Amino acid sequence: MSLFGKILAKLGFGDGDKTATAAPPPSAPAAAPAAPAAPVAVSVVDVVSKLEGMAASNPEKLNWKTSIVDLMKLLGLDSSLAARKELATELGCPADKMGDSAQMNMWLHKTVLQKLADNGGNVPKELLN
Repeated sequence: MSLFGKILAKLGFGDGDKTATAAPPPSAPAAAPAAPAAPVAVSVVDVVSKLEGMAASNPEKLNWKTSIVDLMKLLGLDSSLAARKELATELGCPADKMGDSAQMNMWLHKTVLQKLADNGGNVPKELLN
């Protein structure tokens, strides 16, 4: 599983989102064209609530709102430079930021939060800027 996939799993993305499409009733005429399947609603994951809950029960004071290292620690993931570089590569970090760990970390934190929002996470705009 990819590192970002692990982040999604730790926050509960994808759990129970698979809903079976109902079959047409047996009384429907056979010649009638099949109706297009209704879109399945993606359930929203309250990212802030989950992370704040994790932070409240964590013995370390972790600032996950601004630090990718603290965010990864809070999720119980490896937060080493090698792991962050792997995640940055996976998410397409620009080469010029990869050589400077501070720039890479800032890019990575912002990108992870944006990708969580893109995948149905409820992330406030102030955390995405």
